[in-house]
Amino acid sequence: MAVRLEDRQVRELPVYLFTGFLGGGKTTFIQDTLNSPDFDPEVPTLLLVCEEGEVEYDISAFASPENVFVEYIDDEADLTRMALQKLESKYRFDRILVEYNGMWMLQSLFASLPPNWIVAQEMLFVDATTFLMYNQNMRQLCFDKMQTAELVVFNRCTKGFDKMPFHKEVRVANRRSQILYEYGPYDVEPDDIEDPLPFDKTQSKITISDDDYAEWYRDINENEDDYEGKTLTLKGRVAMAEDLSTKGRFAFGRHVMTCCVEDITFMGLACTGYSPEKLENGGKIYRLWFMKIEREKQSRRGGWNFPIGIGIGIGGGHHHGPWIGVGW
Repeated sequence: MAVRLEDRQVRELPVYLFTGFLGGGKTTFIQDTLNSPDFDPEVPTLLLVCEEGEVEYDISAFASPENVFVEYIDDEADLTRMALQKLESKYRFDRILVEYNGMWMLQSLFASLPPNWIVAQEMLFVDATTFLMYNQNMRQLCFDKMQTAELVVFNRCTKGFDKMPFHKEVRVANRRSQILYEYGPYDVEPDDIEDPLPFDKTQSKITISDDDYAEWYRDINENEDDYEGKTLTLKGRVAMAEDLSTKGRFAFGRHVMTCCVEDITFMGLACTGYSPEKLENGGKIYRLWFMKIEREKQSRRGGWNFPIGIGIGIGGGHHHGPWIGVGW
């Protein structure tokens, strides 16, 4: 029997991820999306439901119900890579919609996704009437969903309400996400609150205070081009690791708490240009400058500096990411 070439190749499948707690509006949004003829209803779709909420799906209302395969995962322990790969054998689909359980950490899903399941978009739906209480009592779960969401939708909002507490909580976790406030059907307002940084990164020399390290670290990961060629003044510590064992390479950073004491993590940048053994503990102030380089480049002192990507902290690794050289 002849086998089509596309069947022998691993197909990349886009995953549309919907997160939030019960009552946040995930099911309603997904239902409306699949009801719409604008969402390419002829494309075979797997709908993976990890949480049965107050609203149930009306499959008969989908624009093309015969092209939507619904699977339920009720137990987090059942969310495994093997289980998801079996669904590819069970059905033939070209995209995946995931309604995720708000009480499960996202890492459970990310660790279980087959390599060819690529998260194309992540959206967080939140009930504005309960968000501040949930965020206070379940901070880690809320932060977990906010930090990677591309879109955060606060629904059940009332006209004239104070947006700032909601805006601030999202921005602590994620400076890039778009925020929307929904007052009712077809009544949506985009967030337009500006977020000035506590330091002026337009200057050639930038001083980062101790209290501003976390915000600077997040910004340099998200907007690395803004810091190219800048001189930075900040305090931190040197850390060595096996993957930085090459002579002259080390990590510079600080320990940062993102949402609670249990998640305090060293967040730093890879450095080169100076032997870490020569750095004195607390005895000297070393000048750092920032470069983003695409290839090996000769340094001012005749040596060679090599591009090193970020391997620690927010944003993951970048092939040619932020780089700090230690100067004299």
